[in-house]
Amino acid sequence: MVRVRLLTSILIGVLFGTVGTVLVAGQAQATEGYCGIAWGSSPKTAEPYSQDGLTDIRTGGHQCWDRMVLQMNGPAAGYDVHYVGNVYADGSGQLVPLSGGAKLQIVLKAPSYDQSGRPTYSQTAGGSLPGVNLAGYRTFRDARFAGSFEGQSTIGLGVRARLPFRVFKLDDRVVLDVAHFW
Repeated sequence: MVRVRLLTSILIGVLFGTVGTVLVAGQAQATEGYCGIAWGSSPKTAEPYSQDGLTDIRTGGHQCWDRMVLQMNGPAAGYDVHYVGNVYADGSGQLVPLSGGAKLQIVLKAPSYDQSGRPTYSQTAGGSLPGVNLAGYRTFRDARFAGSFEGQSTIGLGVRARLPFRVFKLDDRVVLDVAHFW
């Protein structure tokens, strides 16, 4: 009888120890988020304004997020990126239609033209981004140029849902990553 009680106590201890370990591991994983991402979906901003122009926009995929890169012909400019109900064209205020469950407005604090007024990134407001094909992306659904007016350029990005994102600068480009999941 003593052996049965001892064996039962050991088994219960092992069972609760394992459950406790699983619960603690689950809590640690929950605080890290998907792929360890803890970015959030609040607005992201940085300075300064720049007179160097936007020259290219390209996209790429990662195991945990989709990426958009805004290339400049000088040091990376500031930005203002946030979720909005709709994206409107700079200057005209025309609605820029975007597919997706949520919309990110990306304002690059730099023009898409040089100081003489010649375009450095040629696209009209509302047009799709040249060379950007979002077929097969897990998060990105649609991307459109929303214009360049008074020294800033706006891009609308339709995404699957309101998901965490981050924005950062690297030398001559601004990088936006949007996570696949929370």
